[in-house]
Amino acid sequence: MSLPTLFISHGSPMFALEPGVLGPRLGALGRALPRPRAVVVMSPHWMTRGLRVLNGVELETIHDFGGFPRELYALRYPAPAAPEVAAEIITVLAHRGIEATADPIRGRDHGAWVPLMHLYPDADIPVIQLSQPAVPAPLALLELGQALHTLRERNILFIASGSLTHNLHDFRAEPDADRSVENYASTFAEWVWGRIHDGALGDLLDYRTRAPFAARAHPTDEHLLPLFAAIGAAGPDWVHSRRIQGGLTHGVLSMDAFMFGLAQDMPLADVFD
Repeated sequence: MSLPTLFISHGSPMFALEPGVLGPRLGALGRALPRPRAVVVMSPHWMTRGLRVLNGVELETIHDFGGFPRELYALRYPAPAAPEVAAEIITVLAHRGIEATADPIRGRDHGAWVPLMHLYPDADIPVIQLSQPAVPAPLALLELGQALHTLRERNILFIASGSLTHNLHDFRAEPDADRSVENYASTFAEWVWGRIHDGALGDLLDYRTRAPFAARAHPTDEHLLPLFAAIGAAGPDWVHSRRIQGGLTHGVLSMDAFMFGLAQDMPLADVFD
């Protein structure tokens, strides 16, 4: 059974301590999926002009944020490294004419380890990270994902970590400052799921023109771009998709996740109930 690909909204770093609706559903998903031999994560908190792949023997848990409770900084996600998988990914990309270099120094940022704390809490599956290209174009991320579609057959789980809505001005605003926040965030999230459900890839690629409240949901689009990598990495099977509803946190961050290339007989009732 080929693994699906995932887009997961990682929300605020506090998601590590406050699982909300999505956390338990990710835990159920991790228990239901076939066990991968490795996980590859892409996160907008590591963006580079040239692609890079973590290949260190020990990968630090990076706390790349400030102003949060002390207990958040004490968390670690000590999943094994996988230099051999890093080399495999570099080779896969090279076969598609895409150059990527190994990075033995950097650790895993919170866009990677925070959702993994819920998906695979035992931290016993090797995890590496692929940088997100600093190219503000959905098509570029889709094509990168397509170059990685064979990971599914190699029993490697590809996770694109981002946020379905990501307006930090609204996130930091007073709770009662603007009661329209929840309406626009929910409306945008429903539009995205509707296009995914209908297989309307053209609409998704042109979301900044076609989606309601697109500019407010994403003043900059680096947190939505991973979605296109997840779609591409599923190959033609991307249309076999499911939504994992995560609700809204802080009134503005949609926590929905999506699975692409999903086997129809996979037992996932606990993920959606």
